[in-house]
Amino acid sequence: MLVDTKYGMFIDGEWVHAGNRAVIDVVNPATLEKIAEVPLGSADDAKMAIQSAKEAFEPWADLTARERSGYLYRAYELMLQQKEKLAELLTLEQGKPLKEALAEIEFAASFLLWYAEEGNRVYGETIPSSKKNKRLWAIPQPIGVVAAITPWNFPSAMVTRKIAPALAAGCTVVLKPAEQTPLSAIEIMKIFEEVGLPRGVVNLITGNPAEIGEVLLNSKDVKSITFTGSTEVGKLLMKGSASNLKKVSLELGGHAPLLVLEDADLDLAAEQALASKFRNCGQTCICTNRIFVHENIKEVFLEKLVNKVRNLKMGEGLNVKTDIGPLINESALKKVTDHVNDAHRKGAEILIGGKEWDGPGGYYFEPTVLSNVTRDMKIMNEETFGPVVPVYSFEKLDDAISVANDTDYGLAAFVFTNDFNKAIYVSEKLQYGIVGINDVFPGTAEAPFGGIKESGFGKEGGHQGIKEFLEWKYISAAVKDLGR
Repeated sequence: MLVDTKYGMFIDGEWVHAGNRAVIDVVNPATLEKIAEVPLGSADDAKMAIQSAKEAFEPWADLTARERSGYLYRAYELMLQQKEKLAELLTLEQGKPLKEALAEIEFAASFLLWYAEEGNRVYGETIPSSKKNKRLWAIPQPIGVVAAITPWNFPSAMVTRKIAPALAAGCTVVLKPAEQTPLSAIEIMKIFEEVGLPRGVVNLITGNPAEIGEVLLNSKDVKSITFTGSTEVGKLLMKGSASNLKKVSLELGGHAPLLVLEDADLDLAAEQALASKFRNCGQTCICTNRIFVHENIKEVFLEKLVNKVRNLKMGEGLNVKTDIGPLINESALKKVTDHVNDAHRKGAEILIGGKEWDGPGGYYFEPTVLSNVTRDMKIMNEETFGPVVPVYSFEKLDDAISVANDTDYGLAAFVFTNDFNKAIYVSEKLQYGIVGINDVFPGTAEAPFGGIKESGFGKEGGHQGIKEFLEWKYISAAVKDLGR
C-alpha cells in the first residue's frame, strides 16, 4: 500500500515535493511492496538546504540556551504523543518488529529531552592568569552548519541523536537520511515544523547519497559532518573533508564480542545474547557478532541459547507475534548467506537455522547459531549485520580477550561474569569504546556512545555529545591596575 505519495524534502521551512523530477521508491522489506516515494534530490537541492541553514544560523545561535531548549521540549512531548503512528511507519519502511519500533521512538524522544536540558549546561571557563594584568576566559560557541547523515537501521533514533545536540548547541542542520528509510526522518521534520522551529534551522534532503555527499563535503559553509554508517563510507567522508579541514564525527561499523566466563549466570547470558544478536534481525552496530564461551560451560550455554532461538517467531513486523523481521535488502541477504556458507565449508556446525526463510516475500534469513567456528572464517573477521551468531570456545581468559581484540573494529563488547574482579579486568583489557558488564543494552541518552579504532571517533549522548558541535574561543584581556 502507498502510505503517502506526498512525502517531500524540507528546505527553508517549505516542503519540496517531487513534481516532475525523478523519485526514490520506498519499499517495505518484509513484503517488497512500494509504500511511498520521495524526491530524488539533486546537488542544487543540497546547496539550497545549506544556504537556508547558513542564513538561519546566526539568529538561532543568538537565542538563549533556554529559548532553544523550549523547542526541543515541545518536540519531545509531541513525539511521544505520536509514538504509535511513528512506530508503525518505522516498521513499514525498515522491517523491524513493532515492539522494537515503539522502543526506538521512545529512545529517539529521549535525546530531545536530554539535550533540551543539557543545552542549558554548556559552561565556559575562567582561567587563573599567571600575570596580574590579564583576565582569561574560554567560551564555547556553536560550530555552524552541521550536515547529519543517518543510517537505515535506526531511522528515528539516529536522527534525534544527531539533531538534538546540534540544535541545543546553537547549530543549524542539513539532514540526509538513508534512501531506504526516509519516511521516519520526514515525520520528525514535521514535528519540528509543528513546534514552530524557525525556518531554515533544520532542513532535509533526499536523493543520491554520492551526489549529495559531495556537495556537503565541498561546501565551505558546512562546518561539521556527523555520520553513522559503514566504515568504508566513513573513510571516504574523512578523506573528502580534508580539503577544507571540515570537522567530522563518525560512528561506524562494529564486530562486537560477547564473552561468557565460566562463573557467569548462563540463563542471563543466553537471554541477553539472544536479545543482543537478534534485535533488528542482527542489524545493529553494537549487536553481538561473536560469542566466546569458556569450554567448560560451552555445551550447557549452547543448549540454552539454541532453545531460546528455536522459540523466535519470524514474520512481518506489524504482526504482534513477530520477534524477527526481514533484512533490509537483497545485498544484506546475500552477505549473510555468504558468511554462513563460508563457515559451513570450513567446518562450522549449524546448530539451528542456516538458510533463507520463505516468508511473505521479503528478505528473510532464519536465526542461526554456529558452533565449532575457527578464526579463519569470514564471520569471525567481518561484520555480518544479520541474524547469525558464531560461538567460539576458549580455555584461557587472556586468549579470549586477545582474539576478541584482534579486529580493526572497536565499538562495543560485552562480558558476562559474576566475579567483580574479572569484570573489571576484562572491561579494561577489551579494546572497545563501549563495554557492557552483564548488559547488552548500554545505549542511553545520558551516556557517551562511540567507538575507537576503525569504528570511528566522536561521541553521541551524554554531555560529551553536545561538545561535538562546539568550538572553544579563548579570550585574553589586559586590564589596568586602578588601585593605589
